[in-house]
Amino acid sequence: MRSMTGFGVGEAPFTGIGGAPQGQSPPGKLTVEIRAVNHRYLDVRVRAPSQLPDLASAAEAIARERLHRGRFDVAVRVEGAALGAMTIDKDRARSVLAAVAALRDEVAPSAEVPLSLLSVVPDLFVPSIEQQGDVVRAALAVAFEAAVTSLDRMRLREGKALGEDLLRRLTTVRKLSGRVAERAPHVLEGYRRRLRERAEKLRHVSDVEVDPGRLEQELALFADRIDIAEELTRLDSHADHFMSLLASAEGVGRRLDFLLQEMAREANTIGAKSQDVAVAHAVVELKAEIERMREQVQNVE
Repeated sequence: MRSMTGFGVGEAPFTGIGGAPQGQSPPGKLTVEIRAVNHRYLDVRVRAPSQLPDLASAAEAIARERLHRGRFDVAVRVEGAALGAMTIDKDRARSVLAAVAALRDEVAPSAEVPLSLLSVVPDLFVPSIEQQGDVVRAALAVAFEAAVTSLDRMRLREGKALGEDLLRRLTTVRKLSGRVAERAPHVLEGYRRRLRERAEKLRHVSDVEVDPGRLEQELALFADRIDIAEELTRLDSHADHFMSLLASAEGVGRRLDFLLQEMAREANTIGAKSQDVAVAHAVVELKAEIERMREQVQNVE
């Protein structure tokens, strides 16, 4: 079981960028940080250096392939000389000069085309790292994998703690369900006793004999109205299924949430049928514990 909350970081050095001499440190590194919080679906948000516009889309593509349910804030940083070193976009420069030369030949054939005009051309100088797309993508893949591994370790630790808490609460739910099941027969017996007492009192007051068959009929109708055997059986079945999912290594958050919805439904039905104070109190505790479990499950992947 994994929590949907966690943090992971990974980094990878650049190799083969900037002409670093053999044996020396690479001119920079790429770092990926992933912050994860709970979310119903997969929501990925990426921040990357503005000088490398393609890096954000590449990081998002990896994130959607490697990550699952949750909201993930992915930050990509490039550090060192690799980002600071600038180079000229030669293809763009040649295109600009060719266009200006063509215009010169048309309007002023004898004029010169000064190279200084290139200084006002936007986006002509770019980070040298942008020219090394394969190297950047390789570093991004390595750093992202390291960040996901770090994130998973933290999410597994938190998931284990969540599972232990849910197991304790499930034990409490079972105890409360058992208390209700133990009390249920006494509710019917108490109603039977009160019916007989009222019949006996009526006989003393008005000399009217109450038909025993009518008493049994009334008792049968009452027993049908307060019968919670099916609800308790389904509640126990859901609890068994819930416990089996707690041991699963797969993403079980949605299934756990569905089971808790069903358990809450059974508890509400038991409460609606309750004709006993002790049962009503136990149901209130039962519903509160299930609601606490639902809050915890919202953070399970």
